[in-house]
Amino acid sequence: EGREDLQVNRLETQIWIKPDIQKRDVDFSEILNAIQEIAKDVNIFFDELEGVNSPSKDDDSLLHHGNLTSTSDDASRLEVVGEEAPDKNKANGLYFRDGKCRIDYILVYRKSNPQTEKREVFERNIRAEGLQMEKESSLTNSDIIFVKLHAPWEVLGKYAELMNVRMPFRRKIYYLHRRYKFMNRIEKQISRFRGWLPRKPMKLDKETLPDLEENDCYTAPFSQQRIHHFIIHNKDTFFNNATRSRIVHHILQRVKYEEGKNKIGLNRLLSNGSYEAAFPLHEGSYRSKNSIRTHGAENHRHLLYECWASWGVWYKYQPLDLVRRYFGEKIGLYFAWLGWYTGMLFPAAFIGLFVFLYGVTTLNHCQVSKEVCQATDIIMCPICDKYCPFMRLSDSCIYAKVTHLFDNGATVFFAVFMAVWATVFLEFWKRRRAVIAYDWDLIDWEEEEEEIRPQFEAKYSKKERMNPISGKPEPYQAFADKCSRLIVSASGIFFMICVVIAAVFGIVIYRVVTVSTFAAFKWALIRNNSQVATTGTAVCINFCIIMLLNVLYEKVALFLTNLEQPRTESEWENSFTLKMFLFQFVNLNSSTFYIAFFLGRFTGHPGAYLRLINRWRLEECHPSGCLIDLCMQMGIIMVLKQTWNNFMELGYPLIQNWWTRRKLRQEYGTQRKTNFPQWEKDYNLQPMNAYGLFDEYLEMILQFGFTTIFVAAFPLAPLLALLNNIIEIRLDAYKFVTQWRRPLASRAKDIGIWYGILEGIGILSVITNAFVIAVTSDFIPRLVYAYKYGPCAGQGEAGQKCMVGYVNASLSVFLVSDFENRSEPTSNGSEFSGSPLKYCRYRDYRDPPHSPAPYGYTLQFWHVLAARLAFIIVFEHLVFCIKHLISYLIPDLPKDLRDRMRREKYLIQEMMYEAELERLQKERKERKKNGKSYHNEWP
Repeated sequence: EGREDLQVNRLETQIWIKPDIQKRDVDFSEILNAIQEIAKDVNIFFDELEGVNSPSKDDDSLLHHGNLTSTSDDASRLEVVGEEAPDKNKANGLYFRDGKCRIDYILVYRKSNPQTEKREVFERNIRAEGLQMEKESSLTNSDIIFVKLHAPWEVLGKYAELMNVRMPFRRKIYYLHRRYKFMNRIEKQISRFRGWLPRKPMKLDKETLPDLEENDCYTAPFSQQRIHHFIIHNKDTFFNNATRSRIVHHILQRVKYEEGKNKIGLNRLLSNGSYEAAFPLHEGSYRSKNSIRTHGAENHRHLLYECWASWGVWYKYQPLDLVRRYFGEKIGLYFAWLGWYTGMLFPAAFIGLFVFLYGVTTLNHCQVSKEVCQATDIIMCPICDKYCPFMRLSDSCIYAKVTHLFDNGATVFFAVFMAVWATVFLEFWKRRRAVIAYDWDLIDWEEEEEEIRPQFEAKYSKKERMNPISGKPEPYQAFADKCSRLIVSASGIFFMICVVIAAVFGIVIYRVVTVSTFAAFKWALIRNNSQVATTGTAVCINFCIIMLLNVLYEKVALFLTNLEQPRTESEWENSFTLKMFLFQFVNLNSSTFYIAFFLGRFTGHPGAYLRLINRWRLEECHPSGCLIDLCMQMGIIMVLKQTWNNFMELGYPLIQNWWTRRKLRQEYGTQRKTNFPQWEKDYNLQPMNAYGLFDEYLEMILQFGFTTIFVAAFPLAPLLALLNNIIEIRLDAYKFVTQWRRPLASRAKDIGIWYGILEGIGILSVITNAFVIAVTSDFIPRLVYAYKYGPCAGQGEAGQKCMVGYVNASLSVFLVSDFENRSEPTSNGSEFSGSPLKYCRYRDYRDPPHSPAPYGYTLQFWHVLAARLAFIIVFEHLVFCIKHLISYLIPDLPKDLRDRMRREKYLIQEMMYEAELERLQKERKERKKNGKSYHNEWP
């Protein structure tokens, strides 16, 4: 019963107990003998023996001594802190006026709001639930009232048990199985070698930042009857701030504000304007005059800012446990996924950069680009009507070289690699998510039965049926009504996709009209590069249209989702997410699909061009191919969109908060601003957007699509995504810690519907990359020429020497006199040879003009077409087989995690039994001391 007995008890509950000593009635001396026997066979490794024997710190006690929630074994210091606590607590704005009751939640309303009666009933019922309340008017606006809520220990314990909140009850220990001497020697040599190497710079330094140490405890659902099983050193800090706020929010969602079965919950009061805002408080300022390395963190917000949101730690791993502890599991999972995605981009970016550098190093040895640059005697036909002149093929030398940087021998390998990479990324994320779910006690967590949306109740309150789960009557939507609404919603989606196609059609018309305009431009730079200028300006205009349509799409998606009348908030969120992703994905990639698969494919040939509305001649590819246009489209859109998103995510809240601070500074002065209580400061911050993490996920998912779908045409896309994500993590962290009100800590087991969308993008990327390689690039035509028509035909070789003559074989001959009147150029080409041109060349596989079938397709065209179709089929089947094989071979749950879960389940049962046994033995001893004894006692 002294400290030694406590130590023995902790040791006995944290070892593997042999079956022969698992008896119901056992003496401590026998357990110690058993420990000695077991120690001979198993090396028991305690992470810190002193930490096991001494009381472990509560969650908030990780802060430095200046914080009120710190605990210590020094009783005298606690008395001093206890005397000073109320005064300091009053000053920091985190407690009631008495300085003892911590503020767990804030409600904000205006006195001028007419919903007074509803608020009074609601607040009266809040007090009836046991919550303590205090009101205070704003220092800047007397019309604004802050309602401060505090949950006492009794209320927290009651609802924590109802909500199955898992709390720690024993510290974990780890075991190292006995190894052979040879293995121990090898490990010693490896550790000695590692000693010469620098420490991992990406890991957070836990020696200089001791606040990063986390409790590693077994947890179990909280129970008031078994409260003696849990590690409770301070009831005020046993439940951390995020858990306290979650419990209070749970209560507020179930409190009535009017008589009636549906007049319940805080969300309805927020929607009807009774309350203006509701949020938990940040834990003080995120800045401090003192260094965190010398004085420790002022609070968890300060700690997160220093080791996560600060730009100085951009290369460090994220402290995910701290993020989860402060913001909750749902936001923690987002940053865990974002960090995992960013980490997986490193190999993809490295391979993509290697493909690009391979193109740079082999540029001088590329036979195709050499022939293009040396083709001064090959005159190409004009690429537009009238104003476009004849041009030498050698004038496109630079474009041929740039095309080789992206379209070279390593491109196919990279496309296969990225398809496999997408699968590996998703499969290993499932394993990573399982580990996180285990560490964060989410394995056995199940979502509560969701509340029905108020809009759904208001619409279908007249028709009810019994809920099969709760057994209570609830509003019911008829099947016919639901189907009709889904049909209307699907029609709206189809209409908006047609709007996107119309916008792409407008861009196509712009490109067709502008190429002729730029060809007749006064400036020689633009006139000589008319096609590049057309592509660049079209991409910029397309980006502006994309951003404008995104605003429209959000309103349309919101309208269609509300029209469907989803039953619960999760159904509403999934429906809205799917629509917004579909709209923005089509909006962002429609022009890219046009350039990749349609540009220059259906133009006809000189003398018989296909025209748009029988007026505008469709745009042709550059003499060096269409891949350069696709690269420009992807590069410009990706850079501009990522820059715009980063500005809107951080710049907009920064400007809004700066404007708010400026007005307060002008009205009340700088000194008064610093004395504002915490609830006033948080109220002046920006609320988290209404869709939660939707915008963050959507941005990253669209980027994932851009990185994988057309990666064969732009190998540098993973590198750009990696650089953006390194910045994105810190931008989001800075935004959450400094610019937004603290969001409610909510739980989640995974990333939800986004995982299914990622899998769909992975499948689509295989198909699109197969078409990009087969249709857009010149990989297949070159392969066919090397094996069938080149100098090495029939020899089974395909090196650069086999590509001699490829450029001439890929160009057809056209008789200039066969031009249509509206296509005939203004110049006759006499500037090239001194006399009018008779023939010009164009990219296609067609017969010459004097053949029996002028301008008909040659046999080589059909060979190339067949090879393209065969490549698409083989590539898709091969990659899909590899993807399915990888997903089959990689289990969703790591083996060591499965063993840990089984072992923990066993140990928890043993520990609970031992703790109950100890309690009963103590009760028996107390009864003996009091002279009371009973027959047939157990144990």
